[in-house]
Amino acid sequence: MSALVNWLGLFGIAVFAVSGALDAARKHMDILGFMLIGTLTGLGGGTVRDVLLGRLPVYWTIDATFVGLCLLMSFITFFIAPKLDSRKKALIWMDALGLSLFCVTGAQIAVEIGAAPLICVCMGVITATFGGILRDVLCGYDLVLGSRELYVTTAVVGASVYLGLHWLGIGENIAVAGGFIAALTLRSAAIIWGLSLPSYRGQHNRN
Repeated sequence: MSALVNWLGLFGIAVFAVSGALDAARKHMDILGFMLIGTLTGLGGGTVRDVLLGRLPVYWTIDATFVGLCLLMSFITFFIAPKLDSRKKALIWMDALGLSLFCVTGAQIAVEIGAAPLICVCMGVITATFGGILRDVLCGYDLVLGSRELYVTTAVVGASVYLGLHWLGIGENIAVAGGFIAALTLRSAAIIWGLSLPSYRGQHNRN
């Protein structure tokens, strides 16, 4: 299971690093800006997860592969981004892919240390969303977390589907694929058709 977590984690980190670099492209940053935003996006969610779970030192401080991967993907994106027809559209879909991967790997890691099911789902959501939050804050964009389309909900669904299949004794590969497909399918549908949960519509305070 650890090997599977590592490979999926590497792929998710690469995808999120690209999404961060694409946001830097929209801000016309230099190549070091690309690398900074890409690295923070790729590693941010996992860092928060590890701190909350007490998995210290944080994973990327003891294996430079993770930082190196973020720097490499950001560097490549710096040269590819000008050739994309729509950087915003590419960002949305790369973010969706990273979200779907990280909600599963985050839950997996919590399962490995014996966390309660609810905590496993929470760790999946945190891993999947906090890198994107950091990216949007640093680039000065509206938080993707606050988008009208389903976002956090997709991470909850993906982590929950993985966890349910895992506890049913389904093979780990099937559980991972099930969680990933569930999250990506729901997020894709939300992007394409604008699916959303009802939002708060309370009256403004007139005092």
